[in-house]
Order: sequence, then structure tokens, then C-alpha cells
Amino acid sequence: MAMSKTTNTYNRQNWEDSEFPILCQTCLGDNPYVRMIKERYGKECKICTRPFTIFRWCPGARMRFKKTEICQTCSKLKNVCQTCLLDLEYGLPTQVRDAALKIQDKIPESDVNKEFYIQNIESQLKAGDDNTVAAGTVGKSLAASDMLAKLARTAPYYKRNLPHICSFWVKGECKRGEECPYRHDKPVEPDDPLSEQNIRDRYYGRNDPVADKLMKRAASIPTLEPPEDKTITTLYVGNLGEHITEVDIRDNFYHYGEIRSVSLVPRQQCAFVQYTKRAAAELAAEKTFNKLVLGGKKLTIKWAHSQAKSTAYAQNSVPRGAGGSNRIFDPVPGLPGQLPMPPNPTDYFNLQASEMAVLPPGMKIHQLPPGLIPGAPSYASMYQQAAGGSSGMPPPTGGVANASDVGTSSATGSGHSMMPPAMHQQQLHYPSQDPARLGALKK
Repeated sequence: MAMSKTTNTYNRQNWEDSEFPILCQTCLGDNPYVRMIKERYGKECKICTRPFTIFRWCPGARMRFKKTEICQTCSKLKNVCQTCLLDLEYGLPTQVRDAALKIQDKIPESDVNKEFYIQNIESQLKAGDDNTVAAGTVGKSLAASDMLAKLARTAPYYKRNLPHICSFWVKGECKRGEECPYRHDKPVEPDDPLSEQNIRDRYYGRNDPVADKLMKRAASIPTLEPPEDKTITTLYVGNLGEHITEVDIRDNFYHYGEIRSVSLVPRQQCAFVQYTKRAAAELAAEKTFNKLVLGGKKLTIKWAHSQAKSTAYAQNSVPRGAGGSNRIFDPVPGLPGQLPMPPNPTDYFNLQASEMAVLPPGMKIHQLPPGLIPGAPSYASMYQQAAGGSSGMPPPTGGVANASDVGTSSATGSGHSMMPPAMHQQQLHYPSQDPARLGALKK
């Protein structure tokens, strides 16, 4: 398009030719193997109207194609991305950045003055060897701002690269389905101020609805108030990464004051930094609250609780049976009063000292004879009670009873049939133990 213009209209010596665009991480995408289409002098810059080399690429899967909108000279003049026109360092609109840094960069907007101003800036950039520093007033302003540190994006925002909304789907006429390259989603309301964005207003920093929204958010950001207890000198540092060490924490907190100790809790991904003086802790809390970024993550800074209050709360929160008997509860109407405590809380079976016996080492309870078990009746008393207790005959102490004796005694039904065998004789618990079963003994 621009190549068809004659030299009387454009001075081709001022046309811009570049090998790679100036982009932010969000516009470039997460794919390191991005493929770009380059066209020399493909379009005019939307700020200075000079032809420049445009680049077109797809930042990722299911994303829309993007291209450069302004030339590199205008990009370096404001330190912004060639595509989204947001600040390359903070990822914020130029209106927010200029308000925080108190920059008054008055770029001429008329055609002749703007062309002359751009030519001077371009000659300054060619004279300087360092192309990493922004040109103009932005490059001279090196002061840091707390508001920019709070509002700055620490990670790319790839949702900004999503496709535009399919107008046919909104009308219910899209027949592509999942193959449609556009987004099937509900459009924003027409009254939404974010729907009216202008690229010139974004570049010059005026009437930018995104900047107005961020300025309101900055005004409502909470501040970290120091606790009333002056003995608290410990800060809680949360949202730590997995590879953060104690040395990394000390390197970011030591210049606020002398550190007494640093306690790192890797399982909870947090740490506790204790200072020797309260003034150093307050300075560290003020300078790092919503500002400190370590390992690509914005850290959470809070004041730690008092150890004395935490101990008192833990003692009061323990149930009555677990050692917190000093805590007094309000009485509940309709419930009976408190029961008296037993004289011996550890005696669960109400046993007396005389009824307790200690087993010898290595012996089980089933290996003891009945006479040695406290409270258990002996063999003699059991079988005397079973026989009626009238005969008064002692239990057998020896001898082996044969089968005829056993049969005779069982036939007569005398009291001797209730007498058990001797302790050393094996009793028959199962029928298979009987030697006379199934013809084991020959007749």
C-alpha cells in the first residue's frame, strides 16, 4: 500500500525497517517457537503515519492473530509494546504510569510538528548505543513508584489474546461449531466503558477507560496497619515458591534493619522474619506490602501475632478434660449439674489393690493355673460344688483311669464321674482325639 506512494508524498528515507518487533510477553505468547510473517512498509503507523515494517503472528493455540500497530520509534518514545501499547516494564497503560511517575510528556499531535519531533527522536536513538533505555522524558524518569509496584502485573495475561466474539453465534446463525475460529461467548454490554477504547487515547494517555479503572483500584488498595503491641517485631511472609531459601529472604529484608532470625516453613510455603527493632519491622512492612516479587510471585506480607496472646488463646481453647480446667463456661439452663469426679480417675474397673496381680515377665494370662488368678475358683472348689458338696471327697491326685472304670462310673452315676483328670493328662476336646474312635483299637 505504502510502496505505491510517490516520493513527493513521503520521504522514503524516514520509513522504518526492522528485523524484529518490540513486544511484551503477553502479546508474544507462551510458545517459544513462534512463526511470524514480515512485510516491509506494509502499513502506516497509527501515531506518526509513517510506513513501517509490520509483523503478524499467532501467539498460541485457539488465539487470534496479532500484528504490530505502531512503529518502533513511537514505541521507544513511550516505552510501550507495538501491539497492545501497554508499558513494557509494568504492563500498565501510559496514563497510569505517567500519573504515578509524574511525567509530563507533551508530544506534538499536528502533522508537521509531529514529523519534526519524531525525526529528532530518531536521530537521538541512532546517536546513542544503548537501545534498552526508553527515549524522551520517560527514559529520563528513573524514580520508582509504590503505586506502580502494587498495580504492576508480575505474570503474562494470555486471556487478552483470545479471539473476538463471533457475531453469527450471537445472532444464532453460526454453523461452524467447534471449528469456528471466533469465540462463542456473550458480548459485553454496550454501556460498558471498556468497550470504547481508542489506540490514540491509549498512546497519549488521555480518556483511557482501562486507566480510569486501575486508578480507582489503586485508591481502594488496603494498607498494612502496624499492631498496637509494640513488642511485635515479626513479619509473616507468604506465597513463597518451592525453591526459595532462607538466604533469598535475608537478601530482600536485611537492608531495612538488623534481622534477629528467619524461620522458613517449606511445607506451608511461608516464613517469619523477626527484626531486633520495631522501627525496622515497620519500615520493612511499608516497603514490601503488595510490592515485593520473589521468584515470579508477589509475596504476602502480614504482621505476626503476639506469642503471649497465641499461648493464652491456645490454653483457653483446650477442652476441660484436656488440661484446660481453668476455663469457665456459662451454665446451660435445663441441664443437670456437674457430676463429682471419681476418687481414682485412672481406675476404669473399680479394682482393689488386693485384687490386682502382676504377671511374671514373659508369661501370658492363659498360662496361669486357676488358683493363681485373683478371684478365679480352683479346680477343687468347682467340682465340689458341681457334685453337691456333700461327699467331701478330695479331687483325684494321680493314677490313670482306664476305659472300664470310666464306663462303670458313668453307669452307676456316682459323684466320682464329675472329677476331672489330672493336670498332666491331656483332655479330649474333639472326637478325633479319642483313640477308640473308628476302630483304632483292635478288639
